[in-house]
Amino acid sequence: MSVDGKVAIVTGAGGGLGREHALLLASHGARVVVNDLGGSVDGAGSSDAADVVVDEIRAAGGTATANKDSVSDKAGAKRIVETAVTEFGTVDIVVNNAGILRDKSFKKMTLEEWDMVINVHLNGSAYVTWHAWPIMYAQNYGRVVFTSSVSGILGSFGQGNYGAAKMGMVGLMNNLSREGASHNIHTNCLSPGAATRMTASVPGSSIDLDNVDEGNSPGLVSPAVLYMAGEDAPNGRIIQAARGRFASDMVYANTGVDLGANATAEDFIAAADDALDMSDAIPKTTFWR
Repeated sequence: MSVDGKVAIVTGAGGGLGREHALLLASHGARVVVNDLGGSVDGAGSSDAADVVVDEIRAAGGTATANKDSVSDKAGAKRIVETAVTEFGTVDIVVNNAGILRDKSFKKMTLEEWDMVINVHLNGSAYVTWHAWPIMYAQNYGRVVFTSSVSGILGSFGQGNYGAAKMGMVGLMNNLSREGASHNIHTNCLSPGAATRMTASVPGSSIDLDNVDEGNSPGLVSPAVLYMAGEDAPNGRIIQAARGRFASDMVYANTGVDLGANATAEDFIAAADDALDMSDAIPKTTFWR
């Protein structure tokens, strides 16, 4: 899975998963733009987190530069991509990792808390990718990784905003994997699990960041990102990665029932059990099978 000499952008790379992604890509020869606003998991504050990771990469003999723009700002997203082009001449890989949390049940959530999470996760990923996309298209090469989550794919309590954004990643990936295929742009999703500042902040979490279980390290997720960033990357797939275990999620559909052009509501209600029976389900890639 060669990334040697490629130019990679990793957003939210000042700590946690993003830091590990950036370090691993750099150790395999990628030139990395380490993007991090430097804020806390709720999106506030500022620090030099990106500079620290750049120093780590350079100390290990790698090549990296820092960017501290916000992915949720359209002009900032453009500057992230411009940093890659200015410093390294192009962009080959975009790892959309930046994220924040505003966990509350939907009833208690404010619309501002909804907007903030959607803007960082979903819009921010789209903004950065949109600016990189024409470059990848013109050079007939690109690798895009979106960071999804079981909170979107399967659902969880108190993360309606986060889960909606994360499932939005899957929808965006499904479309871009088709749009980019003719120009060798492969787009995939990561569904990670690890001990990070973000997961530790989830209400009820038992994660102690000062005593992280070695098996729950963010570094155990990053091999999946290296794979999706490489020349032989798949296209249009979701890869789960946590505690050294790797698997894949996919949409399945059953045969269903054909009630004909004269079907009524009563017909469907009578056949609903058969329509919902998933015993013969197979992977779903088109509208109907």
